[in-house]
Amino acid sequence: MTAVVLATASALVYGTADFFGGLATRRSRVLAVVVLSQLAGLVLVVAALPLLPGSPSPAALAWGMAAGLAGAAALVLFYRALATGVMSVVAPVTAATSAALPVLFGLAAGERPEPMALGGIALALVAVVLVSRDSSAPAGGTGGYGPVLAALAAGAGFGCFFILIAQGPGDSGLWPLVGARLASVTLIALLAVATRRTLRPGSGGALPIIITAGALDMVANILFVLAGQRGMIALVGVLASLYPASTLVLARYVLGERLNVVQSAGIGVTLAAVALIAAA
Repeated sequence: MTAVVLATASALVYGTADFFGGLATRRSRVLAVVVLSQLAGLVLVVAALPLLPGSPSPAALAWGMAAGLAGAAALVLFYRALATGVMSVVAPVTAATSAALPVLFGLAAGERPEPMALGGIALALVAVVLVSRDSSAPAGGTGGYGPVLAALAAGAGFGCFFILIAQGPGDSGLWPLVGARLASVTLIALLAVATRRTLRPGSGGALPIIITAGALDMVANILFVLAGQRGMIALVGVLASLYPASTLVLARYVLGERLNVVQSAGIGVTLAAVALIAAA
């Protein structure tokens, strides 16, 4: 039950971080938002190390760095897919893939959730697709298989992040997240330098929003690591992947954006999935 609570909390915080990240990208370039928010997350996790002490072993750092590289590559692929494809296709493909991969990995590794939990996992996968649909998105984009393949690769990268970050030794504390942030910041910063993109935040109070997004993302990562140390990756991975639901709710009540019928149904299915998994 503790793992379910922590994983659900991580989804709520991930979604809130994405909401602030979305606000930031309206005022700053994407790579600037990514690098600066990841730096903010790195500062937070280093500051939190004494609160959840662990051993900075080579294995902990290596698993974390592998997760960070997977997550950073996934982020780049995801933005590329959004830029060249149709959002209402790219978003659910990415989300469903990132949710399904930890489930498949967990089952292949011998995890056997209770039948009710399996039903909740199935509902959660449906919910991820529903809440990620955006029927109002423009029908533009270059089309073809390129954006879909990029979305699949991005989803696989995000799913691998969940899997890899949970593989750190049980006594490693937050050190895998330190490794993950060091690797992701380095990769994205090198990409920004190679493409000659500015890393300066935009005007209009963009920097505090970017810092908030990065800090919340790291809090969500910490909650996920704690959940992974206490529960099956098949369960915590799919629960953490429900983050689009909280982003939608915030967009609805803070920005006044309208939810379509499919997304509203997805939020209902999300609640049912969490309830099933928690009751198992």
